[in-house]
Amino acid sequence: MIKTKAFAAYDAKTPLKPFSLERREPNADDVVIQISHCGICHSDIHTVRSEWGPAKYPCVPGHEIVGHVIQVGKKVKAFKVGDTAGVGCFVDSCGKCENCKANEEQYCQRQTVYTYNSYETDGKTPTYGGYSSHITVREKYCLKIKKSLPLAAVAPLLCAGITTYSPLKRYNVKKGSKVGVVGLGGLGHMAVKLAKAMGAEVTVFSTSPNKSGDAKKLGAKYFIISKNPKNILDKSGYFDLIIDTVSAEHDINPYLQSLKKDGTVVLLGVPPTPHKINAFSLIGGRKRLTGSLIGGIKETQEMLDFCAKKKVFSDIELISADQINEAYERTIKGDVKYRFVIDATTF
Repeated sequence: MIKTKAFAAYDAKTPLKPFSLERREPNADDVVIQISHCGICHSDIHTVRSEWGPAKYPCVPGHEIVGHVIQVGKKVKAFKVGDTAGVGCFVDSCGKCENCKANEEQYCQRQTVYTYNSYETDGKTPTYGGYSSHITVREKYCLKIKKSLPLAAVAPLLCAGITTYSPLKRYNVKKGSKVGVVGLGGLGHMAVKLAKAMGAEVTVFSTSPNKSGDAKKLGAKYFIISKNPKNILDKSGYFDLIIDTVSAEHDINPYLQSLKKDGTVVLLGVPPTPHKINAFSLIGGRKRLTGSLIGGIKETQEMLDFCAKKKVFSDIELISADQINEAYERTIKGDVKYRFVIDATTF
């Protein structure tokens, strides 16, 4: 077994603390990664505080993982010792259902094994995430990363990057597309960067006037204060696609009205109460309201390759392990531009 240092939540209310665990020695198709960096996602906070249902304690969060391969199983072909690799939001699936065969393992119809707060396919072995020094993962669920890239800024691509890339690609964003991004946080800033890199004209909607300068630096052409619905409606019939990253309560109907015919609003944020939808907001213009959840391994690798080519990375603040709890509180307050990343050598 591989002795591993980590940080874990022991319950929903107390700060995360040091934790020791053992990773398995590599099976024939396993890759062992010495983690160099792991991003902090807001979903980590929701999970460890049991805000999305009871967590499995002790809970080691983290699903934005990059590091270096230190061992490989005898049947591993795509990775060798010394390679740089990444691990995203899940580490296994059935591999046999319709969705898995379509390279959309995140929608596995039997069991998606999430990187943390989940159980392996045996139904009893808990998974522990990237707030740790090492991780052992099946080769099929590891991602290739170029050594020359800024790994701390690459780490959030494994969640924030693929979560925003997937709907942009699915709805064929290209040069000339008009894309709106609601909210400028960890997800929103990646949506702006990626849409811009795809050639789109980008508009940011935010309740914070002081984010205007940042939006423009990230690649947005326009910035709209969304506190007043009239400001949104001034763009009526304008957008091909709107990516909504906000998890706070807000009225989605003005955004639907700002779409072109056959336009789409994609929900990525999870507000605490359901949205109230005016049917006419959809009927008038044959508009769509949909959601999206990360991406499969094939699409995630495609996203990483795209970001490497276009030099699109996350804006991050690098922290040590003993700053995790402070980072959680700052994330809740929106006091980060735009993603905290843990230096895993400090565990």
